[in-house]
Amino acid sequence: MSEHPSFILGTAGHIDHGKSSLIKALTGTDPDRLEEEKRRGITIELGFAQLKLPNNTTMGVVDVPGHERFVRQMISGSTGVDVALLCIAADDGIMPQTIEHLAVLQLLAIEHCVVAITKADLVDEDWLAFVGDEIRNYLASTPYATAPIIPTSSKSGLGFEELKASLVEITTHHKSTQRSAAMRLPVDRVFTIKGSGTVVTGTLWSGSVAPDDEVEILPAKKIARVRSVQLHGLPTKHAPFGNRVALNLVGVTTEEVRPGDFLAKPHAINPSDRFDASFIYLDPTEKWKALESGSRIHLAHGTREVLGRILFINSSKTLKPGDRAYVQIRLEEPLALSRNDRFIVRSYSPVAVIGGGFLLRSHPRRKTNLSESEFSLLESLERDDTSTIIQKAAALYKVPFTLHSLSTSTEIDAATAAAELKSLVDAGTLLFTEVVSGSPHYVSPSVLRSALAKIENLLIDFHGKNPEQPGLSKNALLQRFDKNINPQAFDVLVLEAQKQGKAHAAGGIVSHPKAGAHLQQTETQAAEALLQLLQNGAATPLLVQDLFKTADIHSGVGQRALNALEKQGNVVRINKDIYYEKNAFDDLLNKAKNYLGKHQRASAADLKETMGLSRKYAIPLLEYLDAACITRREGDMRVLIK
Repeated sequence: MSEHPSFILGTAGHIDHGKSSLIKALTGTDPDRLEEEKRRGITIELGFAQLKLPNNTTMGVVDVPGHERFVRQMISGSTGVDVALLCIAADDGIMPQTIEHLAVLQLLAIEHCVVAITKADLVDEDWLAFVGDEIRNYLASTPYATAPIIPTSSKSGLGFEELKASLVEITTHHKSTQRSAAMRLPVDRVFTIKGSGTVVTGTLWSGSVAPDDEVEILPAKKIARVRSVQLHGLPTKHAPFGNRVALNLVGVTTEEVRPGDFLAKPHAINPSDRFDASFIYLDPTEKWKALESGSRIHLAHGTREVLGRILFINSSKTLKPGDRAYVQIRLEEPLALSRNDRFIVRSYSPVAVIGGGFLLRSHPRRKTNLSESEFSLLESLERDDTSTIIQKAAALYKVPFTLHSLSTSTEIDAATAAAELKSLVDAGTLLFTEVVSGSPHYVSPSVLRSALAKIENLLIDFHGKNPEQPGLSKNALLQRFDKNINPQAFDVLVLEAQKQGKAHAAGGIVSHPKAGAHLQQTETQAAEALLQLLQNGAATPLLVQDLFKTADIHSGVGQRALNALEKQGNVVRINKDIYYEKNAFDDLLNKAKNYLGKHQRASAADLKETMGLSRKYAIPLLEYLDAACITRREGDMRVLIK
């Protein structure tokens, strides 16, 4: 392989302007591979070839259809192109699809363009000069105002050396486009090779691919393995971004991966059915009026086109040709989207290119009325200002957040995002919290103050309305705080509230420290009163509800007081209705043991009489002794175990 980077050259231009003939003459490969294409003399599907330049650079060539019915295929073929080869026939000049294709090239931000005036052998020098001036004047208002304009002839080879020299100049001084670090490839062809299986081709947008790599097919999210890789038609052990590649896949059929799908590094991209974007409305055909918010559209991204609607963000209800706006596009099918991806918008009916732009956020909320802070974030995303993006995105969080959540939402790699967050922490703009539930969190001081005040107020309000309750479960408090908050983020807030004395958490219950102290005192007093009543009742204590009523204690407070007494060993719980003071219980237990020790066996009536109890107390007590393995029931009799 050459030491020079590989580039993708894509054709553009009106039908019958000699695109395919020029590529065949330059490369020796006929990009029109279909029988129908050869019979009709027009390009219908994408064609591919390789062009070797004098500086040893190998360019992958994508030849696109020029007919107005195949603009979708043209857009698909222009995906990932580094250099456009705009073909304009000398005997025709600029035509409708010349204009539409130029609009697509601009909207996809294809930086470099070389213009080939094809069929130059069919006109005289004066006409050729006229066509050249017409092209230069038209390009003056486009990014391609200084593009080389070269007369060519596929029959005689006129202009070929000059054309190649222009391409060498571009490939020598400019870098191939790289959109992100993760591997992504929009699929443009799928077929089967006997003995090998499923093969897909496409332009590798970013990252790299090698044999035995796993790839994820999106949006279906199916995993496949790469058996082998071809780079510009030759087997390779490693294919970097910016190249035409063919991948032999294992584990999928041609029904499970189709043109329009994306291959990506597994789990690197989560498909989305909406995105925020910077959009420009064009009028290349000069037939369109203002574009209305909510209009149905065709959205072309990568090698796929889907239906959707375009809505303007914080803008008027219409856009005039030439206007730019922030938009949210909502799709009828999910796409494998990433920040800074380019897209083309075509009108719903009749279908024509009407604009496009680049993606800012791939997983926004369904919202077009943005706050000043949210709108400011879009502006930072459009400028691709990493520091400001992180700062603005962090400021939008109303709860603690993790590095992962921020990196995912902004689509800025974790290492870069971590460095920016550290700068904000060092400046005091953010606080770095302890590790809770496995992940450290960040939070702004103002957000933390507001959140802790809200938690404290919720607890005070709860205790005021429920004085007998010790507090709320953490989940119940979360629901009152914000049912949509991430539980890990709420754990951070509860921990911080404890540190600052605004909450107390124990046994899964969260309470306010002051209310907890008061309730503890109340429960202590209740326990003393209940213990006295049980001592007074001796062998025949009041039932639980009568205990609470006599002591004038709320049932919740009373039950917690009994539980505390039981834990301390001061009372014995027979069942939910009967508690004995420990000394009274021991006295009854000794009577039962002594009788059984003397008589070996006893009926319930014998034991009831021995203990001096009514059936109301005797039967529950005997069942308790059985359950505690002190006695064992044998028919109607009981024997002593220990």
